[in-house]
Amino acid sequence: MEARFHHRVKNMKGLCFLHPCIVGAVTSSNRMEAQQASPDSSSEECTVLEALPGKGTALICSQHKGKVSVLYCLSCENSVCEDCMNGEHAGHPTDSLENIVDQQLAALQDRVDSAQNRLPQIREAVQSLRDILQQLSSQRSSIEEDIHSSFSELHKTLDTRKSVLLMELEVTSGLKQKVLQGQLDTLLQEEAAINYNCSQTGEALDGENKAVILQTHKDVGERLSDLASQGLPLQPEENDQLDLMMEIEGLRKSIHNLGTIVTTNAVASQTEASGEGLEQCVVGQPATVIITTRDKSGGLCKTGNAIISAEVCTPDGSVADGEIVDHKNGTYEFQYTVKKEGNFSLALRLYDQHIKGSPFQLKVTSSPDDSPPTTTAANAASTGSSDGGARKRSAKSPGSRSRQKGVRRGGSLLGTPKKRVNPIEDDLIFRIGTKGRNKGEFTNLQGVAACSEGKILIADSNNQCVQIFSNTGEFQSRFGVRGRLPGQLQRPTGVAVHPNGDIIIADYDNKWVSIFSSEGKYKAKLGSGRLMGPKGVSVDQNGHVIVVDNKACTVFIFQPSGKLVTKFGSRGNGDRQFAGPHFAAVNNNNEIIITDFHNHSVKVFNADGEFLLKFGSNGEGNGQFNAPTGVAVDVNGNIIVADWGNSRIQVFDGSGSFLSYINTAADPLYGPQGLALTSDGHVVVADSGNHCFKVYRYLQ
Repeated sequence: MEARFHHRVKNMKGLCFLHPCIVGAVTSSNRMEAQQASPDSSSEECTVLEALPGKGTALICSQHKGKVSVLYCLSCENSVCEDCMNGEHAGHPTDSLENIVDQQLAALQDRVDSAQNRLPQIREAVQSLRDILQQLSSQRSSIEEDIHSSFSELHKTLDTRKSVLLMELEVTSGLKQKVLQGQLDTLLQEEAAINYNCSQTGEALDGENKAVILQTHKDVGERLSDLASQGLPLQPEENDQLDLMMEIEGLRKSIHNLGTIVTTNAVASQTEASGEGLEQCVVGQPATVIITTRDKSGGLCKTGNAIISAEVCTPDGSVADGEIVDHKNGTYEFQYTVKKEGNFSLALRLYDQHIKGSPFQLKVTSSPDDSPPTTTAANAASTGSSDGGARKRSAKSPGSRSRQKGVRRGGSLLGTPKKRVNPIEDDLIFRIGTKGRNKGEFTNLQGVAACSEGKILIADSNNQCVQIFSNTGEFQSRFGVRGRLPGQLQRPTGVAVHPNGDIIIADYDNKWVSIFSSEGKYKAKLGSGRLMGPKGVSVDQNGHVIVVDNKACTVFIFQPSGKLVTKFGSRGNGDRQFAGPHFAAVNNNNEIIITDFHNHSVKVFNADGEFLLKFGSNGEGNGQFNAPTGVAVDVNGNIIVADWGNSRIQVFDGSGSFLSYINTAADPLYGPQGLALTSDGHVVVADSGNHCFKVYRYLQ
């Protein structure tokens, strides 16, 4: 027993667990020295560890030197010897010292085990917080880049508008000046002619030479009559009005409110789910769950925009249809429909974290009467709730499903967006995307292309890539590496597909056009050293690459090898001039259609760059534009135009006469950019302000 006790005391590394004093370790050779060192020991001192002859290591009583403490006084909580029990500890309850040591060692071991069992939870929480901090830092960097990019765009837009205004001022004042100066020159010439002829006639009149008078009358008289009777532009043929109308105040207010940092204080550990959709579900009937977001203190969050994901699935992995609606007040509504009976699991997550509770187990029945009566009680038990009010639910992680931001009219969060009925009947078939940097997410998407193989290509400008989808909206692939070297993308704005399958990308910031294979492998570049800011690209019927240089206000036509075929256009507001041209399309006659952004018009040229016609003016009426962007042509030669400033799509015939709109009322566009016609005859448009692309019905 003594040997075991000695081993246990050694394991405690010098800690006194029997009394709040010092435990000294001494051997038999220095026992007397230890006793002499403490002649005034009292009952408050601790028992001393010694090695007694023949007894191994033991606890020496501090009151009775040489006596071994083998008992423990429960009243005084101290080790004692037999002499102590006959003295001041007489009558006190005691226990074996070995038993007490065993008990305290066991208690300490339990506490150590409990503390160590906490470590994995702490480490997991630490890793989770580090991940969130890293994501926060990454998101901050991403948004910072977006802010710089957006304001850089605004600066460029302002600079362009400034240039246009200065140009308009120069042209307008020049025209007025030309008229007035021409009138002034005419009058000055007439004045000089009259003075000269009158001077000559005066000399004849002053003299008396009859021959001179006759000759002067013959030479000058008729001329003087003409000068006297000639109609002269004596009234101003032009005015001096040049005014500038600038709605600065409204613009200042808009800039003051431009942009906002969107976030919430919602945390998953406090967020709750409630509603009948957690209690019962009937096959084919919509069920609803209300998600209430709360902050770390349990307070209700009163703003929307939280990132919530939801999933209803069966054990075999099949997923039910559903949609999350953001009520913008801190609550969200998850609506779903299950098409078959069985046991389902409902998973709800906030910022990729589980909300309160565990995955909700739901039995789907064929009718409400088939629902088991114990469902409610079982669900309450799963969350520790016994009241009959709102029950709190959560769910496990939905695996690899990408998170989505709750939007009022977003697509399904549970899978590939499908055709659905809109509250307001319009031409929308589906929409794809939210703001982000993952697959199927966009940041400032611009150019759009479609090909005969049933693919839709999107130039994701600020994500420096091209994303490829099927005609029905399924993500297929993406490619692009950010950089300024050949084969890299810095700011892809336009995309087109060559008849040979190559993908052609206009890179605004790299100032060239890159050519990739259909698999996204880099092949070549063209226009380097010539282009200043290529925006849109297209391919004509000869396989030539048409590049709209937004910055140079020029259209370039290249062979795929990079050889320049021709170019046309310059900065201005004339027929052959542009002010910030954007995109191009080619009709069946190989005519090139260009959207002239700041001139609010669309212009048509032949393959040699000769001007054919233009249509459109600044305004909001039928056939008018507020900065047109994307353009496409159907098989009948009708021209489809994205009206950026008016956030709409208009359709014209081949001569530029207005035909109709594409109805976008139920899910309004916000700053549409590129558009194209898909191989199945629909219109796809980059809805840049809503960070998605949309596909609409189009009846030719």
